[in-house]
Amino acid sequence: MKTCPDRAAAMALLRKYNTEPFHIQHALTVEGVMRWYANELGHGEDADFWAAVGLLHDVDFEKWPEEHCKKAPELLAEIGCGEDFIHAVCSHGYGLCSDVEPADEMEKVLFAADELTGLIGAAARMRPSRSCQDMEVSSLKKKFKDKKFAAGCSRDVIKEGAERLGWTLEELMEKTILAMRTCEAAVNEAVAAL
Repeated sequence: MKTCPDRAAAMALLRKYNTEPFHIQHALTVEGVMRWYANELGHGEDADFWAAVGLLHDVDFEKWPEEHCKKAPELLAEIGCGEDFIHAVCSHGYGLCSDVEPADEMEKVLFAADELTGLIGAAARMRPSRSCQDMEVSSLKKKFKDKKFAAGCSRDVIKEGAERLGWTLEELMEKTILAMRTCEAAVNEAVAAL
C-alpha cells in the first residue's frame, strides 16, 4: 500500500496555494475521479493515494503557472509527500511542462483524465441540467471535435492519454463521465461552501 498525506493535510496545502474556486473545483473533481478509477481498475487498497495525487496535481498552478510541475515538489515536501507521490504529480504535465513520463497505470490515468475532466465540466455547464449525470459519450465527442469549445483542454493530451492506457477515446470518455457522476454532487457542495 502506498503512503500519502492525510486528506486534511492535503486539503490545507491545496487551500494554502489556491484561492480560485475554479481551481479548487478542478482539484476536488480530479480527486473524486482518481478515487473512482482506483476502485474500478482493481487498486482499491491505494484509492487514498490515487485520490490525494488527484487533489494535489495542480497545487502549484494557480500561483506559479510558468513553473507548473517544477514548483510542485517543493510544495508537496511541506507535508512530507514521498518520491512516488511527487513523481505521480509531476508526470501529469509530461510533454507540456514536465519531462517526468507517466510510468504506472495510476500516472497514465491522471495524465489522460486530467484534461478530459475539464472538457466534461465545460460541456456539463452548457447542458440544461448543468450536470454530467445525463451526458452521453456522443454529445461529448461533438464537443471534443469542436476545437473552439473549451479550447484550453488539449485534445492531443486526451488522445495520447487514451493510447497510453490502451483504451479507445470512447472508453476513456465513458469511464471519466461515470467517474465524474460519482463525485459531482459532493464537489458542487464543497465549492458552494468555500
